[in-house]
Amino acid sequence: MGKVEATPHVPGTQLIARIASLLRVLAIRNRTGARLIELCRDTGLERSTVHRVLQGLVAEGLVMQEHKSKRYRLGNSIYELGLAAAPRTQLRDLCQPMLTAVAEQTGDTVFLSERVGFDGVCLDRKDGSYPIKAFVLEPGRRRPLLVGCGNLAMLSAMDDDEVARICRATLSQVAERYARLTPEVLQERIATTRKNGFAYTEVLETSGVSSVAVCIRDPAGRPLAAMSVSSITPRLSGPRVAECVESLREAVREIELRLPLTSLAPTPP
Repeated sequence: MGKVEATPHVPGTQLIARIASLLRVLAIRNRTGARLIELCRDTGLERSTVHRVLQGLVAEGLVMQEHKSKRYRLGNSIYELGLAAAPRTQLRDLCQPMLTAVAEQTGDTVFLSERVGFDGVCLDRKDGSYPIKAFVLEPGRRRPLLVGCGNLAMLSAMDDDEVARICRATLSQVAERYARLTPEVLQERIATTRKNGFAYTEVLETSGVSSVAVCIRDPAGRPLAAMSVSSITPRLSGPRVAECVESLREAVREIELRLPLTSLAPTPP
């Protein structure tokens, strides 16, 4: 396979970071595709840089561009690489029956997220029958562990030293985008989640939407992933929160029984 050549003024590590940033944004927007202007905005890169890198990725089959709409999507080569890199036991496949069951029971949108280093990545989403959908996350969306209800459920299941390490690494980055998520607010959310045994938050990026989540632990008791339910806030309040939590807990118990003895969780950084 060929390579995208770095221009003399762009160090190799910086070029790799730019490529990774573009691929992650494309993963988030892959369902609808992404325009060049959207990729520039979401990555913070110059238009000329984004265009140059995209052309190299298209040439390698890692990205494709639709002829009519001019939108970019991930290419077939990414799929092939993903198959090669996939673990022997797929968490997403293992959880699908339970994810579907919770969506049918609650009627709302259900998400599966997994810890990857300092971030949480949305692995899957199932839509319930309720007509108003809460599309909080797309599969492939990556967010810092400090942000999001499923991520909060995982974060709260970690010990204080690990939480402090994650905060040191990501809190300043998170504060730039989520001004309301102060250290004090985060500590309060973690304490409440630990006390209740589940996470419940309003969605920061989408007004009027709330989520409830339960952590999934590996056989050693470590936080591996989380399952969450999202809906409009008036619907996800009062006694209905407890109903959704019970559905999630039942699904999580079944998932944990099916997990292999070897943890599926990636090694934290």
